Amino acid sequence: MCDTLIASKQATSDNIAIFAKNSDRPPNEGQHIVYVPAQSHAMGSRLKCTYIEIPQVEKTHAVLLSKPFWMWGAEMGVNEHGLVIGNEAVYSKVPANKTPALLGMDMLRAGLERAVTPREAVQVIIDLLEQFGQGGNSASHGETMYYHNSFLIADANETWLLETVDRQWAAKQITDVYSISNCFTLGGQFDIASTELVENAVQKGWVKSAAQFDYAGNYSDFIYTNFGKGRVRRATTTSLLETKKGNVTLESMMGILRHHDDEHYDPQNSVAVMDVCMHAGFGPIRGSQSTASLVVLLDGNTPLIYATGTSAPCTSIFKPMWMDTASSLNLGPAPASKYDSASTYWAHERLHRATLLNYPERIKTYAGDRDELEKKFIQESRRLAKASAKERAEFLVQCFDEAAQAEADWLKRVEAIPARKKALHSIAWNTFNKKSEMPPVH
Repeated sequence: MCDTLIASKQATSDNIAIFAKNSDRPPNEGQHIVYVPAQSHAMGSRLKCTYIEIPQVEKTHAVLLSKPFWMWGAEMGVNEHGLVIGNEAVYSKVPANKTPALLGMDMLRAGLERAVTPREAVQVIIDLLEQFGQGGNSASHGETMYYHNSFLIADANETWLLETVDRQWAAKQITDVYSISNCFTLGGQFDIASTELVENAVQKGWVKSAAQFDYAGNYSDFIYTNFGKGRVRRATTTSLLETKKGNVTLESMMGILRHHDDEHYDPQNSVAVMDVCMHAGFGPIRGSQSTASLVVLLDGNTPLIYATGTSAPCTSIFKPMWMDTASSLNLGPAPASKYDSASTYWAHERLHRATLLNYPERIKTYAGDRDELEKKFIQESRRLAKASAKERAEFLVQCFDEAAQAEADWLKRVEAIPARKKALHSIAWNTFNKKSEMPPVH
C-alpha cells in the first residue's frame, strides 16, 4: 500500500513542480537509497531483473533509487535528467500473474534508466509490459504480494499517469494536482491505451458497450481495492492537495505524507486504520508500514531530492541530496530483513517502534525538533542550489550526521515516557520484532 502525489508547477507556490511518495511495504523489509551511475553496456548484453532477464540497452542514465533490499527494481526514484517515477499496487478482477516476470518496480527502474522525458518513460514501460508481462511475488522472506501496477511519471514540465492490468494499459497526461493510491483512477477518458483494453471488458460482460467503458469501474476488484482503503487514502491526499493548490510547498507535501486522519491518532487503537502515513499493526490489512518516503523539487535537470531513507515519515527527517552529490552517500550496510545497528534504516527503527508504544505522548517529545531541523535543511539546501558540488556534498553528509544524532537523542526522550501496550498491537509487533531479531524496544 502506497500513496504517490504530484503538484505541477502551476499548483506550487514558486512555480516548480513537486513529486512525493510514501512506499508502504512489510515492516521488516529494509529499504535503502542507492545511487547508480550512468553506464555503457556491450551491444547484445542481457540484464538480470528481479526474476527474469531482458535485453540491456547500450546506455543507461544515472539514477537515485529508493528500493527494497532484495529486488533489482525500486519503489521510487529520480534520474539525471530530472525524471521521477513512483508506482502503486492496484487490484483487478483480472487475477495478478503469479508466474515470475517483471515486477512493477523493475519496470519503474528501467523507465528511469532508459528514458529522458515522462512520455518516453511511459513508452519504455509499455514496451516492456507488452513483451515480457508483469508478475511474480512482489515480496520476499515469507511474505507474498501479487498485483498489477500504476505509475505516476513526471519531470519539471510534464506528468503522465499509466495504469496497467496484466499486459493491458491506459495512460493520460496530467495537469494541476493529482494523486494515486492502491486503486485505479482512470475512467473513460485517457490519451492512449492498449488495443484490447476496452474490448476485453466488453467481452467479459463488465460493460455493455465501448461507449460506456470506465477503466476503474470495469476493472477494479472488490476485496483488495476496498479493504486496502486505497480510494479513501486517495480521497484524503487529493483533498489536501486541492486545499493547497496554487500554494503547494515542500513542507506541505511532506505534511501530506505524514498525515493521520485523527489529530489524536494512536496506532494501537484500531486494526483497520490505514492512514497516508501508515504504521503496521494487528490483522491482515495492517501488515505494511511506510518504509520510505521521497519528496522531489523538480527544478529542471537539477532536482532537489529529499528522502528519509527510514520508515514512518512522522518519525523521520527528510534529508536533502542532489544527483551529482549522491555518490557521497554513506548509509551503512544495505538493510536486509534482520536488525543491523550499522544500517540507517534499522537504527531508525528503534525510534519508530519505541514511539508506537505510546504514540500520542512520545511523538510530542520530538515532533517540534523534527520540524525545526527539517526546516533548516530545506532552507540551506535551497540556498546552496547554485553552490559547487563539493560544497553541496559536504552539506549532504552533515545533514545525515545531524539527523542520526538527533534521532539517537530523541530515542532517549521517548524511552523516558511510560509505554502503553495494548494486546493485539503488542502481538503484532512482538512477532515483527522477533522475526527481525530486533533488541528489546521499551
